Amino acid sequence: MTVQSAQHTGRSSGYTNCVLSVRIGGAVGSCAVEPGQIEPGTVHELVGQRVAELLEHEDPAVRVAVLDAYLAALVPHAEHPESHAVRIPAGTSLAKSMARARAVADLVPVPEGGSIAVIGVVNSLLAALRERGVNYVPCDLKGGRTEWDEPVLLDHREAIGGAQAVLASGMVLGNGTFDEIAGHCRERGLPLVMFAQTGSAVLRELVGTSVHALSAEPYPFFWLTGDSTDLYRYTAAGELT
Repeated sequence: MTVQSAQHTGRSSGYTNCVLSVRIGGAVGSCAVEPGQIEPGTVHELVGQRVAELLEHEDPAVRVAVLDAYLAALVPHAEHPESHAVRIPAGTSLAKSMARARAVADLVPVPEGGSIAVIGVVNSLLAALRERGVNYVPCDLKGGRTEWDEPVLLDHREAIGGAQAVLASGMVLGNGTFDEIAGHCRERGLPLVMFAQTGSAVLRELVGTSVHALSAEPYPFFWLTGDSTDLYRYTAAGELT
């Protein structure tokens, strides 16, 4: 388990990340969870078990993390023929967060003045969309308000209603809402772009079907170090610069 809290310089609020990670061979798969969601002894109980057994685990977070690690062990992101690596330069927490956010925001195929439903609110991502002149509707199961005092919707169906594209966190895999979100996007013909620390290799398998584009960020994540880190972008067309 990795638990991290931060408040970026100049921001009025902070955040906490809690992530379950599983290592298979040379690959690490992850699934974000809510604090306290995983029992303290669960991590120890997972050690040494077979992948096939863990893919039947009662906790969906365990299943997602294990499948993520298994798929990444088969083909690491750095070796995948469709991946395009993006280096996030070394720097402060805020500088790295904004660099990642811009790399993610560039994947969303909406022109200036367009509207995006953002499911899984990350203030740096909203800031990057604001830089692009894109309108967004923030949505998160935690609710609340954004850094710019905008209300955060609780219902993703409401957020998607007037959008031209959807940008969603990989956490929707772990909380069980991915299928419904992807279904709404298919029904309305909306591109679904994912930014994923959770299940990045799992979502990679869906690019070109349910997922239009993906920013995959395997462990260790950008917020774990001030050194440079990498993320890997994928698109259905397979064309990125």
